[in-house]
Amino acid sequence: MFFLLASFMMVSLSMEQAHNIKVTLPSASRSAADFKPGMVNIAVDSNGAVWLERKPITLPDLRLVLSNRFRQDTNLPVYLSGDGGVLQGAVSDVLLTVRNVGVQRVSFMVRDNAGGAAAP
Repeated sequence: MFFLLASFMMVSLSMEQAHNIKVTLPSASRSAADFKPGMVNIAVDSNGAVWLERKPITLPDLRLVLSNRFRQDTNLPVYLSGDGGVLQGAVSDVLLTVRNVGVQRVSFMVRDNAGGAAAP
């Protein structure tokens, strides 16, 4: 489901631990380190609720926060994670919000096949 979204953009993966809410992530076989301080962590839980830095947020408020952060840093990295059971539309809505702000650096969080920690 997430890989369909990835076909429309370049996706970067890394092995750095991000602090976000607990979601069941899809799997990936390998990733390379690409940690940036000041990254934005967005999660979509199994109910479709959106979380920014472990706090629930609405899409209009997310747009406002990202817009302000993007004005400060036009190279803003955003890491998006979604529960394995979430509907693709919920993640698509978040991705559309992020892209409409102008953010180009969007990565999807996945879990490695060995069942290790979540990684962007």
